[in-house]
Amino acid sequence: MTAIAATGQPTQAPSFEYQKRGRWLTRWEPDNPAFWASGGEQTAKKNLWFSVFAENLGFSVWVLWGSIVTAMGAAGFTFLEGLGRGNPTAVANALLLTSVPSLVGATLRVPYTFAIPRFGGRAFTAFSAGLLMFPTLGMAWFVNQPGTPMWVFVLLAALAGVGGGNFSSSMANISFFFPEGKKGAALGINAAGGNLGVAQTQLAAPLLITLGTHLLADDAAGYRLGITLAILIWVPFVLVAVFGALRYMDSIVSAKADGKSYKLALTNANTWIMSLLYIGTFGSFIGFSFAFPTLIKANFPDLAQIGWITVVGNLAFLGAFVGSFSRPVGGWLADRIGGARITVYVFTGMAVAVGLIMAALSMRSFPLYLTAFLLLFVLTGLGNGSTYRMIPSIFGATTAKYGAEHGLDAAETQATARRQAGAAIGVIGAVGAFGGFLLQQALRLSNITFGSMTPAFWGYAVAFLVMAAVTWWFYLRSTFATEKMPSLAYANV
Repeated sequence: MTAIAATGQPTQAPSFEYQKRGRWLTRWEPDNPAFWASGGEQTAKKNLWFSVFAENLGFSVWVLWGSIVTAMGAAGFTFLEGLGRGNPTAVANALLLTSVPSLVGATLRVPYTFAIPRFGGRAFTAFSAGLLMFPTLGMAWFVNQPGTPMWVFVLLAALAGVGGGNFSSSMANISFFFPEGKKGAALGINAAGGNLGVAQTQLAAPLLITLGTHLLADDAAGYRLGITLAILIWVPFVLVAVFGALRYMDSIVSAKADGKSYKLALTNANTWIMSLLYIGTFGSFIGFSFAFPTLIKANFPDLAQIGWITVVGNLAFLGAFVGSFSRPVGGWLADRIGGARITVYVFTGMAVAVGLIMAALSMRSFPLYLTAFLLLFVLTGLGNGSTYRMIPSIFGATTAKYGAEHGLDAAETQATARRQAGAAIGVIGAVGAFGGFLLQQALRLSNITFGSMTPAFWGYAVAFLVMAAVTWWFYLRSTFATEKMPSLAYANV
C-alpha cells in the first residue's frame, strides 16, 4: 500500500508491526507480500494456534457425553442400567444423550459464523470458550446427584452442544487472517486440531473413570468420582483458553459478513448437493465418534466383564484419531487426483466398511469389528478433506462459466467465487454436523423399532452408495456440460 507525500510522489506505507498482545487491527493486508513478511505472517500464526487450542476444547466438551454415558448406569442412573448387556431402552437413552449435542452444535454453526465480523475474533473466541464452563460444571454437579432425572441430563447434553458451534466461528475467524494461497493449509490445521479434541476426550475419559473406581471402594460412588474427574479435567484448560484469547488474540476491523454471498450460496444447487455429501463424510465422522463407545459396550459386553473395560474404552478414541489425521490427506489427494474422484472412492469404501462391520457382528469378532470401524473412520476423514476441496473448485468453475457467458471481469468473477465458496462452506459445515444427529437417531430408532441396529447400518451402506452415485452424476460425468445442467457438472473438481 502506498501514500501520497506532499511532493506528489508515492511513498511506501509504514510496515506492519507485530505485537504479542492482542488488539484491534485497523490495517490487515495478508495478500500484500511486504505486509505479510513484516509481521503479518507472525500475527496470523499466533491467532491460528490460539484458535486451534480453543476449538480443540470445544470439540472435547462437545463429544464428552459419548464417553460418560457408558459409565452412568454403573454410577446409579437407572435409565442407563443394562447398557453393557445391550438393553434396548438403555441403548436408546444413551444414543439420545449423545445425539442431542450434535443437534445443538449443528444449529449453532450458522450464527457462530456471523459472530466474528460482529464481535471480533478475540472477544468471541474468549466468549465461546467461556461458555464451555456451563456444561462442564453442570455435568460435574448433577452426576453426583443419583436421583437426577434424565431430562436434566438431556438439557446438559444440549448445553454441551455449544462446543460444536465453535468450529464455525474459529474457521471464519482464521479465514480472514491468511492470504488466499495459504488459507487452505491454515484452515486444514484449524479443522484437524479441533477434530483431535474428539480423540483426546475418548482417550482420557475412560482412564479417569477407571481411576475413580479404584479410588473408592463403593462401585457407584467410584464411577461418579471417575465421571467427575473426566469432566472437570477440561475446566483449567478452558480458563487458559479464555485468558489466552483475551490477552493475545487479535480482531480485524475490516472483517465483514457477506450477506449477499450467503443469499447467493443458499440459492445455488451446488450448496445443497455438497451439503448432502458432507452429511455422508463429516456427519458420519462426528456421529460415529459420539456413538462408538456406546456401540462397543452394547455389542461386546463380554469384554467389560472379563476386565477389559479400560482397554476397550480407550480403543474408542482410535476412530476419531485416525479420522482426524486422514482429513488433510484427503485434501492432498484431491489436489492431485480430483476431489470428486476421491469422494466417489470414499463413499464406495464406506459402504464396504459397513459390510465388514456387519460381518464382524455376525462372527462376534471384535478385532474385525474394530478394524472395520477404523477403516470407516479413515474414509470419513479422507472424504472430509476431498469434499472441502471440491467446494471452491465447483464455485470457481460455475462462476467463471457465468462470467464468460456474460462478459464479466475475470478478477471480479474470481473474487465473487471465493466469497460464495466461503459462504457455502459455512452452510455445508452446519448441515454436515446435523448429519451426526441423524446418524445417531437412525441407530436409536432402529434399536427401538427392531430391537437391533442392523437395519440402520444397512441403511447407511445404501446411503453411501447413493452419495457416490450423486457425486459421479453431478461432478464426474464426462457428459456434464449439457444445456440441462450448465452449472452443476464439472469434471475432476
